Amino acid sequence: MRQTLRDKAVAVCNEKIAKKGEAVGLSFYAFFANRNDDPDLLMEAAEWWIKTHELDHFEKAVKIRDMISSGV
Repeated sequence: MRQTLRDKAVAVCNEKIAKKGEAVGLSFYAFFANRNDDPDLLMEAAEWWIKTHELDHFEKAVKIRDMISSGV
């Protein structure tokens, strides 16, 4: 996953955790606007989430943040 997407994903996770607590879940769609303005980046996130790590549709934001921060 490219660094810009990693940075954005971690920021989104931190924002969701700050607003809703450590039990909040999210999907990779949370990293994007409601319109598909960058399909390559969306597919990169989807591949990381679905193919590479076989994650469920919704995962704990804390888990995703920690995975991304550790370089997984």
